[in-house]
Amino acid sequence: MRPLDALAKVCGDVRPGEPAEGVLGVEPALVAAPKDLAEAADVMRVAAEKGLAVVPRGAETRLDWGEPPERCDLLIDTHRLNRLVEHTAGDLVAKAEAGLAMEELTGKLAERGQRLALDVPLPGSTVGGTIATSAAGPLRTLYGTPRNLVIGLTVVRADGQVAHSGGKVVKNVAGYDLGRLFCGSYGTLGLIVDATFRLHPIPEATAYVTCAVDGPEDTHDAVQTVLHSPVAPSAVEYISPGTVAVFLEGVPDGVAARARQTAELLGEKAEISDTAPDGWGLYPGGTTLIDIGAPPSSLRDVITVLGPDVAAAWSAGGHGHVGLPAGLGPNEVADVLGRLRDVLRRHRGHAVVRYAPQEVRGEIDLWGPVPALALMRRVKDQFDPDHRLSPGRFVGGI
Repeated sequence: MRPLDALAKVCGDVRPGEPAEGVLGVEPALVAAPKDLAEAADVMRVAAEKGLAVVPRGAETRLDWGEPPERCDLLIDTHRLNRLVEHTAGDLVAKAEAGLAMEELTGKLAERGQRLALDVPLPGSTVGGTIATSAAGPLRTLYGTPRNLVIGLTVVRADGQVAHSGGKVVKNVAGYDLGRLFCGSYGTLGLIVDATFRLHPIPEATAYVTCAVDGPEDTHDAVQTVLHSPVAPSAVEYISPGTVAVFLEGVPDGVAARARQTAELLGEKAEISDTAPDGWGLYPGGTTLIDIGAPPSSLRDVITVLGPDVAAAWSAGGHGHVGLPAGLGPNEVADVLGRLRDVLRRHRGHAVVRYAPQEVRGEIDLWGPVPALALMRRVKDQFDPDHRLSPGRFVGGI
């Protein structure tokens, strides 16, 4: 039986792929959109029986991250997996399907005065895509990334078997913590169907304190002053070309007092506002996006090597992004990337190119050194022994 016919027997929404649906230029032969866990498992089982290479798709906000797949026989579209399955407000826990948009999840949780403390820089991002790319914004300073907020996961393995981890099930597979493994896995280990999150109450009051900074030393001092003070910020951001912004939340009187204290720490240039400054929580503009991870002490050196004209946003959570403008050739991008990695290496950090023009990505190392690559290959071999899930999308051709 043809793959299309076999898939149509188990899923109500299956069709041939179209050129416009290509993943970094690789056109899918087929597209399937399962409506629930049972259909998702059946689709993955048929894909295994037919030897199909599978690539998951959410809202395509980060489908251009990573490498092109070696092949894409089946694109699994999660847009019909879009329910808030359960919200147990008394336990501060919610379960949501992979295709639910993060904004919609935020709205539903807000009806009960709660939130997922995970701000996502790209509008339209889905639950599954956010976990698969481990995306997070400024709030990571206090609350962490999806790895810290996902307490349960339901996935379909390469062979079509359903696996549960954490949450109310408290069951891992082969000793692995699936929640942590699947965060940032780029669809290479299995299909995420739903996730259970730890929630937090919506704060009664919030405030932003911004301060203009002049140069790497001034920026470093401002950030370190706030981090080593008792004001307890929820987020601290550097936004190029020269702004340090501090986000505070809590009860009204406490936030007001801490905002005044923060402004005093930052000096006469500091301003208090109820609204976020321009660029807050967004990726910097440009046609090449570089993801950097390093401790707060690296910020001075990073700004120095980038110079004042390169767009950047950096969080005191130890994570940031650099945007390189259009028109830079492969050699110029490689030069910036090399100097940045040299600096970050001294701080035990890393720099990964998330997206870039085709002529650039073909001439640079997107991932850089990955000390744990051998371990990652072993995990891939165990979860996907035939290497059919998003083949070649991740570091080292995983």
